[in-house]
Amino acid sequence: MSTTDEQPLADRTVTWTEMQHGTQADYEMLGPAFDQHARANLVPNLVSMLGLLKGDPLGYQIDRYEHSLQSATRAVRNNERIDLVVGALLHDVADCFAPENHSDAASALLAPYVDDETHWVVKHHGIFQGYYYFHHMGGDRDARDRYAESPYYDACVDFCHEYDQNCFDPAYDNMAIEEFIPMMEEVFSRPSRVPGVAPLESA
Repeated sequence: MSTTDEQPLADRTVTWTEMQHGTQADYEMLGPAFDQHARANLVPNLVSMLGLLKGDPLGYQIDRYEHSLQSATRAVRNNERIDLVVGALLHDVADCFAPENHSDAASALLAPYVDDETHWVVKHHGIFQGYYYFHHMGGDRDARDRYAESPYYDACVDFCHEYDQNCFDPAYDNMAIEEFIPMMEEVFSRPSRVPGVAPLESA
């Protein structure tokens, strides 16, 4: 059973409870409805997710929220491209829901919208950041060297040095989140770079 064509998109609801019973007309309605909703709410949702990083500094001098603002602020003031600025802002956003693989989760979020270098840098920043502390915990600080042949190796080294390991300064003048929202809107309004992804893949 399907929805009727006479109803406005916002007022239409399918009559089934199992996707296997949907029709072409149903999915031609559902796809745009989901996409419109997701696009309209993506940046506000990301800002809310960043807000979850506020609070306990966990032994550092600032919390992860201020760390994220500081990372992105330094990138702006170094005249980095917008993709890297947004990547810097969101590189730790997954700490609140994917602490064991936050780099992978954050990079997956960014993948449809940012350039390949930014995606790679965010995906690998966790192990590259380890250069600064792995050896204090019995690990290999040079673990990043397994990626030495990557064309983005130096970019990730630079990112961690300029926009991660040094972004825990409570005296640094961070930009406000409101100043980053137009940049986020520009990046996340782009068409998806991920080929062959159906609008409802997340269902």
